[in-house]
Amino acid sequence: MNTVSTTEAGAGTGQTIVIRGRRVVPGIAEGEALVTNEPISGWGGVDPRNGTIIETRHELRGQSFAGKVLVFPGAKGSSGWSAQFHVARMMGTAPAAWLFNQMTTKVALGTVVSHAPAMTGFDIDPLTVIRTGDWVRVDADAGIVTITRRRA
Repeated sequence: MNTVSTTEAGAGTGQTIVIRGRRVVPGIAEGEALVTNEPISGWGGVDPRNGTIIETRHELRGQSFAGKVLVFPGAKGSSGWSAQFHVARMMGTAPAAWLFNQMTTKVALGTVVSHAPAMTGFDIDPLTVIRTGDWVRVDADAGIVTITRRRA
């Protein structure tokens, strides 16, 4: 069951949305959302040293995913995901949490080696309700994602 509510006046940003999904990597984390409707390439698509998307034609090129909740459809490209996101974790530039729609071995390994909470299999597509800049709390243990809209 999903929930949409409005927070009290003056309490912040207004709308809160709750969606449910399936845990891939356990844990709880929160942060600002970084959302893309394009799959992400691990090998050659990200720079783990500074946590940015570097793929030439990607809509997020030059943007940092470090410490953010990365919301994306899934992985593309080679099996470099695990190596790139292991380095990102070691450098302190990995996402705080992962929300994605399409489960593959690439994204599964990438999320596991990052040690950050990850979820998939949602009751509502997170790409349709989460916007870049929204504050997102991921409780992968309980299977709950809470989205608080940023003030427009």
